Amino acid sequence: MLVVIAIIGLIAAVLTPNLMGQLGRARVKSAQLQLESVAAAVEMFHSDTGRYPTAGEGLKVLITEPADVEGWTGPYLKSAANLKDPWTNDILYRVVDDDGDFKVVSLGSDRKVGGSGTKRDLVAPK
Repeated sequence: MLVVIAIIGLIAAVLTPNLMGQLGRARVKSAQLQLESVAAAVEMFHSDTGRYPTAGEGLKVLITEPADVEGWTGPYLKSAANLKDPWTNDILYRVVDDDGDFKVVSLGSDRKVGGSGTKRDLVAPK
């Protein structure tokens, strides 16, 4: 009986790190897809209103109609939950320049700027 328990313990010790690594990689892939979806919603907002959200407005204009915007046909995302990454952090919206370039960013599992591996920052391509 003790031998069987020891064998099960060894198998668990070998498999657990692999499974945890898979979970981390799956969250990164999920976050990247979510960022791309939010970036597409920003592009739809631009298509309807003729402008991108300002830094002050942020991504909330994808959910709630702002008072001073004409042509808004949203909501562009189903709920505010779509503005959180898989680690429950807010997805960040950064205006890069006046030409409408923007970034949609997740800080990753470490919630800090930078990082590597599954803790790296994720950015949706524009």
